[in-house]
Amino acid sequence: MLLRGVLLALQALQLAGALDLPAGSCAFEESTCGFDSVLASLPWILNEEGHYIYVDTSFGKQGEKAVLLSPDLQAEEWSCLRLVYQITTSSESLSDPSQLNLYMRFEDESFDRLLWSAKEPSDSWLIASLDLQNSSKKFKILIEGVLGQGNTASIALFEIKMTTGYCIECDFEENHLCGFVNRWNPNVNWFVGGGSIRNVHSILPQDHTFKSELGHYMYVDSVYVKHFQEVAQLISPLTTAPMAGCLSFYYQIQQGNDNVFSLYTRDVAGLYEEIWKADRPGNAAWNLAEVEFSAPYPMEVIFEVAFNGPKGGYVALDDISFSPVHCQNQTELLFSAVEASCNFEQDLCNFYQDKEGPGWTRVKVKPNMYRAGDHTTGLGYYLLANTKFTSQPGYIGRLYGPSLPGNLQYCLRFHYAIYGFLKMSDTLAVYIFEENHVVQEKIWSVLESPRGVWMQAEITFKKPMPTKVVFMSLCKSFWDCGLVALDDITIQLGSCSSSEKLPPPPGECTFEQDECTFTQEKRNRSSWHRRRGETPTSYTGPKGDHTTGEEDSEESLLWRRRGEQSISWLRALIEYSCERQHQIIFEAIRGVSIRSDIAIDDVKFQAGPCGEMEDTTQQSSGYSEDLNEIEY
Repeated sequence: MLLRGVLLALQALQLAGALDLPAGSCAFEESTCGFDSVLASLPWILNEEGHYIYVDTSFGKQGEKAVLLSPDLQAEEWSCLRLVYQITTSSESLSDPSQLNLYMRFEDESFDRLLWSAKEPSDSWLIASLDLQNSSKKFKILIEGVLGQGNTASIALFEIKMTTGYCIECDFEENHLCGFVNRWNPNVNWFVGGGSIRNVHSILPQDHTFKSELGHYMYVDSVYVKHFQEVAQLISPLTTAPMAGCLSFYYQIQQGNDNVFSLYTRDVAGLYEEIWKADRPGNAAWNLAEVEFSAPYPMEVIFEVAFNGPKGGYVALDDISFSPVHCQNQTELLFSAVEASCNFEQDLCNFYQDKEGPGWTRVKVKPNMYRAGDHTTGLGYYLLANTKFTSQPGYIGRLYGPSLPGNLQYCLRFHYAIYGFLKMSDTLAVYIFEENHVVQEKIWSVLESPRGVWMQAEITFKKPMPTKVVFMSLCKSFWDCGLVALDDITIQLGSCSSSEKLPPPPGECTFEQDECTFTQEKRNRSSWHRRRGETPTSYTGPKGDHTTGEEDSEESLLWRRRGEQSISWLRALIEYSCERQHQIIFEAIRGVSIRSDIAIDDVKFQAGPCGEMEDTTQQSSGYSEDLNEIEY
């Protein structure tokens, strides 16, 4: 009876809001609100009694898709898209469940960007919250349901709602609580307060939003605590787009000496980091808290209260908001990933050298089978230290990066290559310097490295004070001086080892973890193989990697190379257009020699022409007769 009452209340709230839904939203009461099923796929069925649409195995079989396409939408301000859905399957079909995917299709692009995907079955409605970054481009939302195994497989959509603002924001006035969830505890939990809800054990406040009994908020009460340090957690939706700025909220604390109210972040690997704690007992009024918040990769925010006993009082929470600027009480330096990175194609960006003389020179060389060009394009610029013009015994070349704000975690990535040294140790090292150029510590150095090969390094670091990253090249003796090359330095917020990054653009793949969404028609000895390091035969192929649904069978050749090209990485740029759904096929035909190798890496798609970037590959003929083609 209670469950039926909750469902009726949910439906009543849905009906009340159905008449005034914003663009890109639908409650599926009497229609699909301009969302249309794509004719070439299975149809989404509107339930006869309203409330949701669905697709199941009574209309299709395993592997078949149902695609729902929205009308034209626009998000000139940051927006949040929420999806209430359910995936069901039989217990014997858990190995191959149904899947629900959500894509974004911009008006000037012919491919769809995957925003979110789910395949976990559930016996209740689930909520997905997706941040949509502001853009002037029009777009469509594409929702794809793929039926899994079993006779009872189904996918249902209860509601789609698109609103202005960040998904992490919430005033707790709507029934879905903005996707925030309580981590269940037998004794202490977060509950919805306000409205007609009253607790006889505590004097709960009026909400902050409306400042009346009509509004709602979240609260946790200690009255049922049975053990020391009982913990209640309220968990936000996972962020789905990079964001950094000021997170603010209002809170009340009663009996603050007997509870601890903290705010944590948690990444997908389960790593917690405390970013705020209430440092004094609150008063009867709502208190404002402002916290610097950075989420360069998917992350949750967790509001946690720990009670010492049943007399710990209560903690109330309301009106969580976010602004992409620093908090008003923030006086630290601002961080910009663009200003802290450089590929040296135009200049040194915001990097600089010692005043006593340049140890690093910006150079450009033409690649051939014995030497590589720059890492960015193969024909561009990079930095070179300890050349024959500058090297001398004991010479140290220092390259300083821009100032970085303190108390933030950074991921430093760069590519380097070593030439000519007999001993590799400390030929290139990375130090952390304080603002006044005082050395703090060495965080990385070369130990061993293949000669003449671009290698990638990743370093995660965090310091309490503002710092600078310094690259240092040392020539220990005149008889052991060589060349050190440096290119493509990037500094981003967060850890380099985060187990899950944000979804890459469609068609983009570095092959570091897997083959992404690329597939092979068959696998045998002549198939494409994902590999690390050199190819098995010497002086063939690269010495290391470059990174560290057609409707019919018609194929069109886009690009071809044959014969000997180079043992270094070359860059190919291909402009094409296609008005229908298609796949890109990389086809390699080996020559007869055992020394015939072909390799690809760092595939990337982007809308529009390739601009003035030159295709760095050259037609040539050679003895190996390898052939590499791209078709669609």
